[in-house]
Amino acid sequence: MGFKMGIVGLPNVGKSTLFNALTRTAAAQAANFPFCTIEPNVGEVAVPDARLDVLADIAGSKQIIPARMTFVDIAGLVKGASKGEGLGNQFLANIRETDAIAHVLRCFEDGDVTHVDGRVDPIADAEVIETELMLADMESIEKRLVNIVRKVRGGDKEAIQQERLLRAAMGALENGRPARTVEIDADDVKAWKTLQLLTTKPILYVCNVDESSAAEGNSLSDRVADMAASQGAAHVVISAQIEEEIAQLEVDEAAMFLEEMGLEEAGLDRLIRAGYALLHLETYFTVGPKEARAWTIKQGTSAPQAAGVIHGDFEEGFIRAETIAYEDYVALKGEQPAKEAGKMRAEGKGYIVKDGDVLHFLFNT
Repeated sequence: MGFKMGIVGLPNVGKSTLFNALTRTAAAQAANFPFCTIEPNVGEVAVPDARLDVLADIAGSKQIIPARMTFVDIAGLVKGASKGEGLGNQFLANIRETDAIAHVLRCFEDGDVTHVDGRVDPIADAEVIETELMLADMESIEKRLVNIVRKVRGGDKEAIQQERLLRAAMGALENGRPARTVEIDADDVKAWKTLQLLTTKPILYVCNVDESSAAEGNSLSDRVADMAASQGAAHVVISAQIEEEIAQLEVDEAAMFLEEMGLEEAGLDRLIRAGYALLHLETYFTVGPKEARAWTIKQGTSAPQAAGVIHGDFEEGFIRAETIAYEDYVALKGEQPAKEAGKMRAEGKGYIVKDGDVLHFLFNT
């Protein structure tokens, strides 16, 4: 699995430009007017991971298959979206289907690009979007509470649990806090996720800056960084314009361009890494002469669960996993030398996969 990140923000903050650059497509029309994106555009990108190339080179793999990440470009939200303004209900439904939200904030001045409210204030923009998501959640909770009254009165345990969680979320929202601030017990995690509240989704603030600010950021992105820190959220500084230019270049040209701009890596790399950290994701590898492949899992995933990411039958019939740490695989130049050096381990069902593990699964069919 990869993960699905919804790109949201007010109109004309650079969402579609960023989407075009990240997915290297022209699927999303980037135009200087609100609602140029009416349907959500979905694009998959490869997750950059230099370790995969190293492993493939050592194993002589004929094919390299990176992990994938999905971006969803969701049309510009505006004040009143929770009540249907600007096609808001449709957009909110699209957000509900994502794992996390990349909230693009305009952190640049440009008289040629109109701001929907006639001003450049990323903090105010963030508050508009957050307010609309909170209002949508409150409306959803009110409806659900009405719908489960009978089941609660009848003593239905699931309904009672759901009511308790819904009221906890409503309490936070009524106090001006998103539902993600509610502390959830381990026994309630699964039920909490099924509520699919918009404000439970992790937030990554994407500061879209001008080209000259891409390396160090600016006063506007600094304000966003402070806001993110106060919320326990993440942020990343990107110039969508630069990313769009990089997307049109060959690999060598792109590297030279980044060096000239004083950037160590493309914004895509930073965005994906920040997204992985936000969702507590990590990567393991399967390597052989046929292919070298990266697989995305949640931190804390057991060996059978990791096998299930490849195929459900692998998890059901799991016997054991043969495991080599990435560092050992590279240092010893391959699977056989690692095995001879005693660096290949046989792990059972209780093994928790570590980031960078090179795995081979044995299972019953």
